[in-house]
Amino acid sequence: MSKTYTLAANPRTVTGKKVGQIRRQGLVPAVIYGAKVQPTHLQIAYRDLETTLLKAGGTHLIDVNVDGAVQTVLARSVQRDVLKGTIIHVDFLAIDKSTKITTEVPLHFVGESPAVAARMGVVQSDMQTIEIEALPMDLIDGVNVDVSGLTEVGSVVHVRELVLPSGVTARADADAVVVRIVPLRIISDIEETSSEEGASEPELVERKRGEDFED
Repeated sequence: MSKTYTLAANPRTVTGKKVGQIRRQGLVPAVIYGAKVQPTHLQIAYRDLETTLLKAGGTHLIDVNVDGAVQTVLARSVQRDVLKGTIIHVDFLAIDKSTKITTEVPLHFVGESPAVAARMGVVQSDMQTIEIEALPMDLIDGVNVDVSGLTEVGSVVHVRELVLPSGVTARADADAVVVRIVPLRIISDIEETSSEEGASEPELVERKRGEDFED
């Protein structure tokens, strides 16, 4: 079950280019949007927002409290300053807890492949993330992919073989390859050296006193 975090916010009347004013006050402009709600413009204390986003990411629910009214959301878009990396704006998606949603989560590769241990091949991942569908309370942080069953070159794990919690389904082709074992390529540069037969040291000629040599 997805954990829910809480976050306090205040209504925001400043919009457009004027939002720089609230950023200088240590606040971040944000908006809540969704199919069944009117867009709500907010301002949130930077530190509180940063801490909550670090914990919740894009897969844990956040209860945003605005003057006592609570709206459950997911962080959908976090904009950052290109140079400083600081948060400058956040889009939150309003959530209906009774309606399934789709989101993209990372794949975590676990275990050790016998083929890799035997230096027969290496692991090649065809996917780094996967889209899942679930009720908001059933969302997960990521999906573990066990590679311990990959015993030889050519062994693969398909999407249909992923182990997902109850209530969570993968929104990808069941026959799509997630990870595979490919041959281990050892590339070595071999330098060929050849010696020329008959090569000799240059002859040293000593000029004796009184002898004339033509240059």
